[in-house]
Amino acid sequence: MDTSNTPPAAETAPPVQDERVWKAGRLEPMPIRKLPDAPPSVHILGPTVFLVALGVGMGESYMWPRLVLLFGPEIRWLFLIGVTLQAVVMLEMARYAMATGESIFSGAARVFKPLMWFFFIVAMAVYIWPGHLSAGAAAFEEITGIPWVVTAVAGLLLVGVIFSLAKVIYNVLENVLSLLIGALVLGTAVVAAMVGTWSDVVTTITGMFSFGYLPPEAMSAAWFPVIVGACAFAGPSGMQQMWYTLHLRDSGAGMGAHMPKVRGLRHAGEQEEMPARGFMFDTDDPAEMAKWKGWRRWVTFDALLLFWGITMLVTISFTVIAQSAVRQNPGVRDVIAGDDREVALTAMADAVSSAGSSVLGVVFLGFIALIGLNATLGLFDSFSRGQADMTYNFVPGAKKVRMSHLYAIFLWGVIIFGILILLFGPADGPSGILDTLAFLSTFAMGAYCVTLLLVNNRMLPKPIRPKWWTNLIIGCGAVFYLGMLFYSLFAFGVVVN
Repeated sequence: MDTSNTPPAAETAPPVQDERVWKAGRLEPMPIRKLPDAPPSVHILGPTVFLVALGVGMGESYMWPRLVLLFGPEIRWLFLIGVTLQAVVMLEMARYAMATGESIFSGAARVFKPLMWFFFIVAMAVYIWPGHLSAGAAAFEEITGIPWVVTAVAGLLLVGVIFSLAKVIYNVLENVLSLLIGALVLGTAVVAAMVGTWSDVVTTITGMFSFGYLPPEAMSAAWFPVIVGACAFAGPSGMQQMWYTLHLRDSGAGMGAHMPKVRGLRHAGEQEEMPARGFMFDTDDPAEMAKWKGWRRWVTFDALLLFWGITMLVTISFTVIAQSAVRQNPGVRDVIAGDDREVALTAMADAVSSAGSSVLGVVFLGFIALIGLNATLGLFDSFSRGQADMTYNFVPGAKKVRMSHLYAIFLWGVIIFGILILLFGPADGPSGILDTLAFLSTFAMGAYCVTLLLVNNRMLPKPIRPKWWTNLIIGCGAVFYLGMLFYSLFAFGVVVN
């Protein structure tokens, strides 16, 4: 063989082999890698703790009980639809993230880059509102008398310090949220058992099947937008399901095992370089497909038992407490229907106190305050993680900055902006902030249902694409969220009153 024209280095270089890749959209193809073995399907902790923490938030503990106080437990059929839709969405978000190690934002960019930037802008527009923490601070004010604005500002600063000092942010967040969720689930169940009756439990459960129930008072400019927002808050609201794909990646679920973890600002120097694209496994290999089915069983357990089950259990507890509050103070409906919506917290605290001691009322309000902090920890981490991910991968020159630094920039940016909203914002009180956040979240949720259909059905290999019935449910979700939102806009001409 004539090698006279071959450079000397080629004599010792290994032969170049074409690496197998999966081409999806116009972005860089994904190299084929081995899919890790799936863990046991039955488990306790995992990335779903973030959705549970965000799902068991102000919707379940505050917004829906407030609607029950006003309209009765029959209004909860809308909650059942909302939380069931979100369980299916969770499974479909996990499908793309576990198959590729990419976030759903990268999947959207593979379909159409402006679609991803749409969510970048929506996140900036929606999550400046510190609604969860504001409602929690209102509960803390009931206990201590400290103005809710002071507590909310202190809570925002606390969130920033916690995440800035963490070594691996995912690990810290999982541990803290797991502890808070455990206390919340057990505590609310015990309190509901003390103040409620079996009749309350029965009406709470049967109310979920009163499909079509909407009293005339609900179809008003004052309350229909609040109901729309509460439907979005039946489980994790807004873009939280999209951010869940980043938590899956950081936990090493599926192909996320091939991706580095995000570190806190103090440990930013230890941050590994993030690859520009995810990875794909060989869907023609029966052994790989067997592992894939194991991962699907793992996340299905999360969706049905941990997410749907825990969210439903906690909201049943709070609804029982709300019905007890109406018995204790029948006039509370008229007060809430007026201008004093904050009285819902006081009414439920009084109902809990009626079980035997005012201390129980304080404990209940403490749960609400913890929920506000709990949800804010998950929400602000997720927002910063999502914005940093999109910036790092799609803004020219952003890779010169570590992912940890980008995370810190967005985290402290939203904290500072949140403080400004609390001090000088247009919303009237914590309920106003929460209602605004909820309604705007509905728009994001309708949009991500459409995006999910495009990403999973166009960017994934055929053997792991969703079934037709799954696509139908996600499509119905888009109609449900966007339909209610635009009906409110056209029928009442309002976003939130």
